[in-house]
Amino acid sequence: MPVGTAFHERTKALCESLNYREWSGYYTVGVYEMHHEHEYNAIRNSAALIDISPLFKYRVTGRDATKFVNRVISRDITKVSVDQVIYCCWCDPEGKVIDDGTITRLGENDYRWTAADPSLRWFQQNALGLDVRIEDISEQVAALALQGPTSGRLLKSIADANVADLKYFRVTHGKIAGVPVDISRTGYTGDLGFEIWVPWKDALRVWDKLMNEGEVFDVHPAGMIALDIARIEAGLILIEVDYTSSKKAVIESQRYSPAEIGLGKLVDLKKESFVGRDALAAEAKKGAARSLVGLEIDWNEVEALYDKIGMAPQVPSTASRVAVPVYRGGRVVGKATSTTWSPTLKKMIALACVERHNGSVGATLNIEMTVEAVRHTVGAKVVPTPFFNPPRKTSVPTG
Repeated sequence: MPVGTAFHERTKALCESLNYREWSGYYTVGVYEMHHEHEYNAIRNSAALIDISPLFKYRVTGRDATKFVNRVISRDITKVSVDQVIYCCWCDPEGKVIDDGTITRLGENDYRWTAADPSLRWFQQNALGLDVRIEDISEQVAALALQGPTSGRLLKSIADANVADLKYFRVTHGKIAGVPVDISRTGYTGDLGFEIWVPWKDALRVWDKLMNEGEVFDVHPAGMIALDIARIEAGLILIEVDYTSSKKAVIESQRYSPAEIGLGKLVDLKKESFVGRDALAAEAKKGAARSLVGLEIDWNEVEALYDKIGMAPQVPSTASRVAVPVYRGGRVVGKATSTTWSPTLKKMIALACVERHNGSVGATLNIEMTVEAVRHTVGAKVVPTPFFNPPRKTSVPTG
């Protein structure tokens, strides 16, 4: 049975739909109201508060902490300054991605590391011979994502912290409602936003302050359904949906290198040895077999399919995590893994992993679409990601 997060007492009271999902053993709200429209609009037009406490969180300290982090991840942590956050992935010895997450450098040899899957055993295995302490703090630290255009002004009004000058992928420290917090300029929505890291036992005080004072900034609690649409618009991948962890893969095609899932820029082959380096260096010479692409689905063709059977086109209201084949010239060249109607862009979009030589921007592919239990294909153009990329996403939030 799942258990509640540190915010469950508040989220449960607000969840009118009783629509919950299980996330890493926790109850997490799918949608608070009967439809996610208001929650999605809060992410894009005001402020949304999302409970992300189920993330696995680790604290890495000790004399060799930096050396350890560099041994595991494919990026170079020595280039990262204190109070900076990076997004990274880590691979197995064959150069296939195990997981992705963020690392916050809190001190010279002090890091907070987030992961989607339990990672303690893998970290400990790679810490052999090093003076490093790896602590699972998942149940000690709760986390909230505050995302949306008014999130900066809301935080500035209530946080005793330097939020006004906080740059993208940086972290600051302070207090909210008297509770010590870390506030990072990060998120999973592709919008202006923050993540707030708070002691588990004091979490409700922070939630209450944000919700009570946030009313004038039109803050809304938001669930996973709205978040899923936003992260696809932002071109952000999700483990076990857009790729399979190499630890859970059953066949070779389920294993992905960073370059095959759009994370090639997170690999630094110039740094000292790290797990999977040799395999990734070999791949770099010949090129990855597959690539992650954005697809823009031809809505005129979708309308025509429905029109042919006398129906109005059906816009899917939620994102699909069901993989469907992608074709070129009648041959399967990959699969679309996350598909959604974008309310902001008024387009149907998808993230897909396709054969590299079929993934050039501008290429026309076809994606499978089922209408009234009959399978068809419609055109889908390869476009750059992110699909939605507003300047406010990376701007300094407030003056």
